[in-house]
Amino acid sequence: MSSTRYSPVARDPSSPMSQSSRLSSEMDDNVQSPVAVDEKMEPMPVKKTSTTALYILFWILMSNMTILFNKWLIDTQEFRFPIMLTCWHLVFATIATQILARTTTLLDSRKKIPITPRIYAKSILPIGIFYSGSLVCSNIVYLYLSVPFIQILKAGAPIAVLFTSWAFRVAEPSWASFLNVLWIFAGVALASVGEIQFSLIGFLYQMGGIVFEAVRIVMIQVLLNGDMKMDPLVGLYYFAPVCAVMNFLVAVPTELHKFSWEAVSKAGIVMLILNASIAFLLNISSVFLIGRTSGLVMTLTSILKNILLIIVSVIIWSTKITVLQAFGYAIALGGLFYYSLGHDQIVRLFQSSKSWAWNVWPASQTKRTCIVVFGVIFSAVFIAAAALLHYNPEANAKILSLLGRIGTQ
Repeated sequence: MSSTRYSPVARDPSSPMSQSSRLSSEMDDNVQSPVAVDEKMEPMPVKKTSTTALYILFWILMSNMTILFNKWLIDTQEFRFPIMLTCWHLVFATIATQILARTTTLLDSRKKIPITPRIYAKSILPIGIFYSGSLVCSNIVYLYLSVPFIQILKAGAPIAVLFTSWAFRVAEPSWASFLNVLWIFAGVALASVGEIQFSLIGFLYQMGGIVFEAVRIVMIQVLLNGDMKMDPLVGLYYFAPVCAVMNFLVAVPTELHKFSWEAVSKAGIVMLILNASIAFLLNISSVFLIGRTSGLVMTLTSILKNILLIIVSVIIWSTKITVLQAFGYAIALGGLFYYSLGHDQIVRLFQSSKSWAWNVWPASQTKRTCIVVFGVIFSAVFIAAAALLHYNPEANAKILSLLGRIGTQ
């Protein structure tokens, strides 16, 4: 499916992300970020660790393939019907979840959820409407923006979730949270200034998708009580039919009159089926990850996944990234990392990593220092070389000129 929003792990029970993050979907995947219940950093047996690593790699692969595949179909193959494509994903997911519910045990947890017609109309339907809105906006944006810039904008998703949670009064406002998301906003804004091919309409669609998803996340927390927790596959089982109908109703006045089977033929029926299958496998992969790893690992994995996605998309589409964009994204990721984990968790992570490195790296203090310094220098040179590789003199000249005018005012 198309994109879904980043759902970071909360660092305290009062945080707006603490309960909803386990039910929310990532903006870049449309599935829940597979977060475990246990946040403790305890070592796992080698066999379990290896299995979990394979599940994580599969989740990263499916997540990034879904986004790249969607971009390739909509942009490169010129299948200019993003709403119809999302509708097709949801129809496929509806059929697939119905089959799995009758032939496997993957959806047996749905039997523990008392879904009555009243609960469906009061909870599932409104959440599904906002979910549909986030899917529509997140797929339309591929027509206007590059994948790297989309990922950069998605780093600001926690800002929308935080303010929405305050509006719904599910979290108490605090200066600490406000300053943290302000830092993220500054990074995203800086990266947006550095965007070479900026599109206002694409930017607005992406912001719309983030807001729709933020409202959906908070509504899940408000409307579904603690006894109605859903894993991504069960959520898809209930929400996919609603979203499919809503997307089709949106597509009727916007895309249906322009739709042609020639576009389907050009994209390839097999490719469309494969596209929907990969999007569905993404939801299944997240189910297998739940409970197998900590929120800390998944936060780090999500950040790594997004960075890899940006690198791959730059290679495929030769997207130009300015130094200012990279710097702004780094600032946003730093704020996102702190917002997701909190100070105490970051300190524990650093101490654990330091102890592990010192235990498996039996060398003298001098050798360690030399290697660390060499590593820092090598990383700096590598980053500088990568920046120069995609350096755009004209775009950066405009940025420097703009900054110069601001400085003289």
